[in-house]
Amino acid sequence: MRNAGVLLPVFSLPGKYGIGTMGKEAYRFADKLKRAGQSLWQILPLGPTGYGDSPYQSFSTFAGNPYFIDLEAFPEDILKKKDLKKKDLLAAESGEDPEHIDYGKLYTSRFALLYQVYQVDNYLGLEQRYPDFSAFCREQEDWLQDYGLFMALKEAHDGAPWYDWEPELRNRREEALSQSREKLGDRIRFYCWLQYHFEKQWKALKDYVNSRGIRLIGDLPIYVALDSADAWAHPELFQMDESRRPSWVAGVPPDAFSATGQLWGNPVYDWDRHRQQGYGWWIRRIRRMLQLVDVMRIDHFRGFESYYCVPAGDETAERGVWKKGPGMELFRALRQQLGELPIIAEDLGFLTDAVRQLLSDSGYPGMKVLEFAFNAKEESDYLPHRWPKNCVAYTGTHDNQTLKVWFEELSEEDRAFALDYLGLLGRSPGEWNEYAIRMAFASGADTVIVPFQDWKGLGREARINEPSTVGGNWSWRMQPEAFDEELIEKMRHLTRLYGRQAPSQRAEKA
Repeated sequence: MRNAGVLLPVFSLPGKYGIGTMGKEAYRFADKLKRAGQSLWQILPLGPTGYGDSPYQSFSTFAGNPYFIDLEAFPEDILKKKDLKKKDLLAAESGEDPEHIDYGKLYTSRFALLYQVYQVDNYLGLEQRYPDFSAFCREQEDWLQDYGLFMALKEAHDGAPWYDWEPELRNRREEALSQSREKLGDRIRFYCWLQYHFEKQWKALKDYVNSRGIRLIGDLPIYVALDSADAWAHPELFQMDESRRPSWVAGVPPDAFSATGQLWGNPVYDWDRHRQQGYGWWIRRIRRMLQLVDVMRIDHFRGFESYYCVPAGDETAERGVWKKGPGMELFRALRQQLGELPIIAEDLGFLTDAVRQLLSDSGYPGMKVLEFAFNAKEESDYLPHRWPKNCVAYTGTHDNQTLKVWFEELSEEDRAFALDYLGLLGRSPGEWNEYAIRMAFASGADTVIVPFQDWKGLGREARINEPSTVGGNWSWRMQPEAFDEELIEKMRHLTRLYGRQAPSQRAEKA
């Protein structure tokens, strides 16, 4: 079925408190998506972020980001008990620029405020106030207790990564863990409380989004961060040495964009161990993801066929090697336990016949990105007339420049080719965005996703991420007035014109 959606991270939602949350603006955004005829809302990974603020380097692949908790959703009696008036909540606002997140200020203020709320909850009787809190902790026990202890220990070590902790904690000696659980019990409970409220608020938001006829597309990074509860609690699942240090780390080989490649630094999986365990960790991970979203975009899908890894300690990715991944064996195991999976395969980058075969065998739709299409010297698979039906088409992704700036930065030769292809020779630059979106909508691709910034024709200030850079990324926020009636009508018109409206709107038209 033809459909369309918008890419907007949760952190990019507007609002008063320095970062997008699961509050009123998220519900308003869903309402506007429905009115605009959209049936998909794609977000980025939801996990708690650390240094660098990247959602692809999370402290846990199972947990939710406490920054997204809506402060105004807490019961009024809590706020009164701590005398937390609106000015106190606004004090958690990060920075003076409403269009960008100040993560430094957010880190120093938000957790302190949330802990105040937790103290009142605890004082008033947490289990009595939230009868399902204990059940939530039991249901998520396989990851929640390790995560809570991990975060409490990070605090106790001034934020140091787990592989720099004292050996008995780094190596998870039971006596040391028991002592830490007793000593840090309150902080562990606090982190479990945060996850309870994240879960409760996210479920309410997801239910509302779904009630509007919109499905949520989540994003699952193929790897976990080295400094994460996942790597600390399950080192046997990764290629690590006896001292719990990675033997190999993930990266990308040198190419036309980078002479030394990209060094991601994530620990790579010990696929033999995963196979011996029946891929149980992956089954739990995907099951958890399906509790949070309706569809999963799996990042770096080609890594399941073969993955590029670099000797740990190298400063560039030049000495990396390719190793074989689990292939279809993993996806067969997932299907056996979880049924058919709603997956979008991020199949961008260096592809081989074997990777294409894996995608074909899986049956999952791959991705096509319009910004990758226009090379005047060779014909690209990303040109819209070559898009297959079973794919998800994007104007650009979170890693790309906005559509407006991309056009401006094309070489003269490639720009001439793009303008000719789009039928824009002699037209004004202001028309590029809409024509590019029109071409994606008119294509044969089942699904089209357009970043919100491209709908608005925004510039480089609205870029989400520039790969291989640290600082200034993951911070852009839309403004409350940006999703206005004019844009809603434009979206609705193009969506209907090209037969991508939601089923309810098709019925209305009939």
